[in-house]
Amino acid sequence: MNLPVVAAAAASNADRALTVTEWLRFGPFLAHLVVTRRCNLTCGYCNEYDDHSPPVPFHLLDGRLRKLRALRTWMVCLSGGEPTLHPDLARIVARMRELGFRRRQIITNGYLLTPQLVDALNEAGLTDLQISVDGVKTNATTFKVLDKLRGKLLLLAQRARFEVVVSGVIGSAPPAEALEVVRFARANGLNPRIVLLHDGEGRLKLSAEELAAYREVKRLIGRRASEAGDYREALIEHGRAPFRCRAGSRYLYVDEDGKVAWCSQTRAAFGRPLDSYSLADLREQFHTAKSCSDGCTVGCARSASAYDAWRPQRA
Repeated sequence: MNLPVVAAAAASNADRALTVTEWLRFGPFLAHLVVTRRCNLTCGYCNEYDDHSPPVPFHLLDGRLRKLRALRTWMVCLSGGEPTLHPDLARIVARMRELGFRRRQIITNGYLLTPQLVDALNEAGLTDLQISVDGVKTNATTFKVLDKLRGKLLLLAQRARFEVVVSGVIGSAPPAEALEVVRFARANGLNPRIVLLHDGEGRLKLSAEELAAYREVKRLIGRRASEAGDYREALIEHGRAPFRCRAGSRYLYVDEDGKVAWCSQTRAAFGRPLDSYSLADLREQFHTAKSCSDGCTVGCARSASAYDAWRPQRA
């Protein structure tokens, strides 16, 4: 076979939609899609934003969504940066519904939420919104605090027709403040969650006081606080929680340039264009062991990988 024919065959394979059987074996459960790298805040612990990047044009995002649909991705989460800075956010969500994604989510810092935007997201068919609240009072590390976001959370409680998950964060403010965030969420009918702040490499570093607060928050939340085999307890107890990471297969992180990475913290380790991503890529990454997996705190990668814990993986 000559080179042009080989190239044409590869392109055809990349454009082909997965069958149901192929998706069940290797396909994505969740994809994070960056719609803009820009953020309106400058939280000290975050390495996923800048203050100048333009929003990704709608036509490019539409192409990426169509590709994710061809891969039979079950859930797409719009992220950033700060996705509410994108002028076409509601239009993007509506397009996600048109394409048939079962779950349509955004992660936001909440600052730019308005009644008009919440109503537009309701009409567009958003199913889930995640907002993390780092503490109660502004400090040198974060602006995403309850004192600033109380009104926005009440707006969501009163107006949103989609599920709202409020993540209390331990590691960016005095630990007791996470308890107040969780109690506020519960009192207003929002779904509380707990997040342990990781460093720039996705590693867990918490003090004894922070760990005590984590366990109290976990008790308040109940069974929903134990994610992906309760891996955080293993990290706390042993410093490692081995798992077979299926990032690049069950979980895709698609950056603003349209490249697939394992996750937001490993963009330099692996990257391939989404538009040419194929079943062969999904299969390869499904079977590829990641050296960072033992100490990983990226919950979405762990949760998306949990279904296949029984399946072998190459060293």
